[in-house]
Amino acid sequence: MPNYTLRQLKTFFEVAKLESVSKAAEKLFITQPAVSMQLRQLEDEFGIALFESVGRNIRLTNAGRDFMGQAAQVIASLKDLEAVMAEHVGMKRGQIDLAIVSTSKYFIPMLLVQFNKLFPNIDVTLHIDNKENIFGMIERNEVDLAISGRIPPELDYVGEVFASNPQAFVCAPTHPLSRKKNITFDMLSEHKLVVRERGSGTRAAMEKCFKDHDVLMNVFMEMPSNETIKQAVMANMGLSFLSTRTLRHELASGHVVVMDVVDTPIQGQWQVIHLKNKKLSPTLKAFKQFLMEQGEALINTWA
Repeated sequence: MPNYTLRQLKTFFEVAKLESVSKAAEKLFITQPAVSMQLRQLEDEFGIALFESVGRNIRLTNAGRDFMGQAAQVIASLKDLEAVMAEHVGMKRGQIDLAIVSTSKYFIPMLLVQFNKLFPNIDVTLHIDNKENIFGMIERNEVDLAISGRIPPELDYVGEVFASNPQAFVCAPTHPLSRKKNITFDMLSEHKLVVRERGSGTRAAMEKCFKDHDVLMNVFMEMPSNETIKQAVMANMGLSFLSTRTLRHELASGHVVVMDVVDTPIQGQWQVIHLKNKKLSPTLKAFKQFLMEQGEALINTWA
């Protein structure tokens, strides 16, 4: 029987996900040679290549893809095992793997600081990505909990609302529509939009607004982060649609203004999400309870 370790499995899993030894090493806080050595030991144990080089990148071989599927199940089972053992430990210590959509990064660190004051021996590992990738992480049981907006109805998840998420159209104060009242979606379609990438919850919410009004969007540019979009809006490159939770400083300084568009702002929600059949440790239950009881109030004091 091959003799391999849990550490080697986890290292393999990260390299397979990121398709990069250097990125995996950075995420695991170990050196690149250490990652390469663990992969080589794993391949030696099974006597088969799990990765192949493609230019400067690496990708899974057919055997590696099969191994990946089984490794994911093992790691998911270990998370359940950790939750069971945590029942015996109680709240003395714990670990949370938390995935959040990029828009929530503006307030989640502040919430984690407050949570740490209550539970100083609970460590949180944070993963930040767009909505589509976040739900993939939950489905593969790579993370314990996620923070996102609306849950796709076809997915077998549990989501509990802990805060509001107002979203609105914004522009630079010098834009022709900045002072106009009762702006229609037909009027919006005459102006350039700077938008988030596909797979983003903010992008999906904006698309729904236009679809509900039977108007096509005039997309000028896609950008992968709220920060770059805010800079583009302030430079008057176009209009955008963002969570007002992300615009605290820009609105206060007057560099960005909320537009008076009909049927907006949209009142979205922030939810804490996990798989329906996931066993929650005392640590995870405590974090969920903290968000439900204090999340909205703390966010409002900050934003």
